[in-house]
Amino acid sequence: MTVEPFDPNNPDNAAANDVVDISLSERAAAKVRALIDEEGNDALKLRVFVTGGGCSGFSYGFTFDEDPAEDDTAVQKDGVTMLVDPMSYQYLVGSAVDFLEDLQGAQFVVTNPNASATCGCGNSFAI
Repeated sequence: MTVEPFDPNNPDNAAANDVVDISLSERAAAKVRALIDEEGNDALKLRVFVTGGGCSGFSYGFTFDEDPAEDDTAVQKDGVTMLVDPMSYQYLVGSAVDFLEDLQGAQFVVTNPNASATCGCGNSFAI
């Protein structure tokens, strides 16, 4: 897996560096691939972001995006791409994005070592 600024002229991101600051699990990558296949649009990338709000101060968000920004960081795993914008990146350094299915449902989850507190649902955090 590699982490680097997204280069729209290099879709394979062959000039990747070896530093991994944010990771995407195999399970999350498989779910993203399944969702992309379901949509029938190979240009889709998973965007992970942080917004203000939630019961602990910040919330995680997940969406699909076809058009990466020039300053996005792209994380590639098993043929899928996760994008993180620069504002969110500072809060997500060292984090791992996974996909879990349990009795409470199915969802993408972030394990964030920077969070000093999280809410019960795991969707919001404090620094």
